[in-house]
Amino acid sequence: MSRSKQHRSQEVYTYEDGNTVRRLEAAPDYHEERKRRKEERKDAERKRRRRRAARRNRERALKMSAGHVAFLSVCVIAVALTAAIYVKLQSDLIVRQRNIEALEREVSDLKIDNDSAYKRVTTSVNLKKIKKQAKKFGMKYPSDKQIIYYTIENSDYMTQYTD
Repeated sequence: MSRSKQHRSQEVYTYEDGNTVRRLEAAPDYHEERKRRKEERKDAERKRRRRRAARRNRERALKMSAGHVAFLSVCVIAVALTAAIYVKLQSDLIVRQRNIEALEREVSDLKIDNDSAYKRVTTSVNLKKIKKQAKKFGMKYPSDKQIIYYTIENSDYMTQYTD
């Protein structure tokens, strides 16, 4: 035991990573690092300025002057009046259409009544009876000598005088 423990304590273990010489790593370039950090700071500053400008613009946009409020009020009133007038005209149009429909129904009913009254009158007249009655009173058909034909020249009406 003493020998094996002694032998182990004297052994040195080494590790070789291949058989070539290692390359030296380049020393970091602190100048490039400083440049990069400086650019990052500039970008951050630009972003902060933009945010501040945007916030100021938002605040300015939220503040309205009296003139702007008056202009917007006039616009709202004009739109409201236009809408009210439009609705009034639409309702007037609907009322007139309903009146026209009622009048058309009335005209249709009157035509139907008129046609039925005309049929009643024409069916109630007995032409044979009238002809018979006329012969009793001495009436007869006109002869050729009694018929007079007229010609109308350049006129669209004629006046007839009787003796």
